[in-house]
Amino acid sequence: MADQEEVFEKIREVLEDALGVDEDEVTPEATLIGDLGAESIDFLDIVFRLEKAFDIKIPRGELFPENLASADSGFVVDGKVTDTGIAEMREKMPHADIDSFAKDPAVSNVQNLFTVDMICKFIGSKLDS
Repeated sequence: MADQEEVFEKIREVLEDALGVDEDEVTPEATLIGDLGAESIDFLDIVFRLEKAFDIKIPRGELFPENLASADSGFVVDGKVTDTGIAEMREKMPHADIDSFAKDPAVSNVQNLFTVDMICKFIGSKLDS
């Protein structure tokens, strides 16, 4: 079983290097986009660095699912993710806090699912499997 503190420390280093942020900015609650300034291109770099740091393979779209809340996904109505879309998110992103998102499922809030803690849970599950 992976030590959560060790996992967090490695992830913090990965995010510091990938995003050029300071150590104290990388907290479990920090969102990658809103708090740490990540852009979509950074997600590829983060996945690559996580694979290297933890010696694991992360299939494309597994950590950061693509197009779940895009207008043409069929999961968005009037700027909100539908119940079906939320169910799909629960399935594709079991490591994310979908319950909090479901309280206000605006598409603009999807980015808030991508937190440091979400990455820690994802990596922890990969290391435990």
